[in-house]
Amino acid sequence: MSSMIVISATAVPDHLRGALTRWLLEVTPELYVGTVSARVRDELWAAVTACTHDGLAVLAHPADNEQGFQLRTAGTRRREPLDFDGLTLIAFKRESQEMAKRL
Repeated sequence: MSSMIVISATAVPDHLRGALTRWLLEVTPELYVGTVSARVRDELWAAVTACTHDGLAVLAHPADNEQGFQLRTAGTRRREPLDFDGLTLIAFKRESQEMAKRL
């Protein structure tokens, strides 16, 4: 059964962008949308994670959970999905752990 997926891929190689456009529409730069089978989705995500290197990528697809979707990420970013009792929340990482000095 086919389902809609959304992939955001930032700073990825051109050949990966070309591979994604074979299956999905690039609706805005670096944002891909399409309807594919679970097998194609998993193969596309395997290609994305293998080529991401210094780039970033996020995949959103339907899932049988409370929110109705699941997120997969590749690469290092400030925003990280966290599982909070079955709900996916987004946590922000601080760039620096240093606290401001008190006067």
